[in-house]
Amino acid sequence: MKIMLKFLMSLIVLLFVFNLQAQKDDDDQITESSSPNKYRDDIVDRTLTLESKVLPYESLRESDIPWSKKVWRIIETREKVNLPFRNEVSPFFTILVDKINEGKVAAFKDDEFKEPMTAEDVKGKIFRIDSVPYYDPETYEETVKIVKSEINPEDINRYRIKEVWYFDKEASIFRVRILGISPLREVMDDATGELKYEEPLFWVYYPELREFLAGEAVPSDYNDSYPMTWYDLFENRMFASYIMKINNILDLRIEHKFDQTSDTYNMDILLESERIKEELFNFEHDLWSY
Repeated sequence: MKIMLKFLMSLIVLLFVFNLQAQKDDDDQITESSSPNKYRDDIVDRTLTLESKVLPYESLRESDIPWSKKVWRIIETREKVNLPFRNEVSPFFTILVDKINEGKVAAFKDDEFKEPMTAEDVKGKIFRIDSVPYYDPETYEETVKIVKSEINPEDINRYRIKEVWYFDKEASIFRVRILGISPLREVMDDATGELKYEEPLFWVYYPELREFLAGEAVPSDYNDSYPMTWYDLFENRMFASYIMKINNILDLRIEHKFDQTSDTYNMDILLESERIKEELFNFEHDLWSY
């Protein structure tokens, strides 16, 4: 009997100790940002974005694609729907540059991905060297200083994307795949301060980039608990854009079809872009007409 009582007492003591330890562990896992053991700007650790997976492309054969067309588009980041590209915390331009600098994705000079760029080539594009006049208040002499400055992500107003529209006869579906993305830098006239032209800084091969975009959250005005990723944004085509060129014999852009001095020049370009988009839609629609 005494042995049984000792056993029960020992069991009660052990249960009491385990209960205290469990309470201590619960206290250590306080999820409020005011927790004395762990500081976070949230109530839980957000890992869903980091753990998101990329769906692999379905396999295709050349014989499965009886029709395809290459299309180039412009994403204007100053449009309201495209403002995530310009967010201050992690601009899309910064994400591209970081992935290139980390060696995770390759940069190319052309949109056919035949001329790879070295790390020095990329730095030469994203860093700008200016000559700035400097006045010495002590000697009263004016000298010229060479200043090296990095491109401000806020100065990247537009992106160019290259994509392929194709009909997959095996699945009987009209599809689109993005091939590449390029940030555009505005080159201004030093004398007048007006825009001279835009140049692509570099091209990134999108199929190589999509894996890393799945781990980058897109700022949203709607839901902080499960933010959309850049992979979701591009795959679901949740951005506004207009067509600047469709593959043609003379390799002409839409803007080359119209007179630049015309008062309706910009409107003509947008209308032609919409017409081409309508043609693509009608092509898909006509596939199912009987």
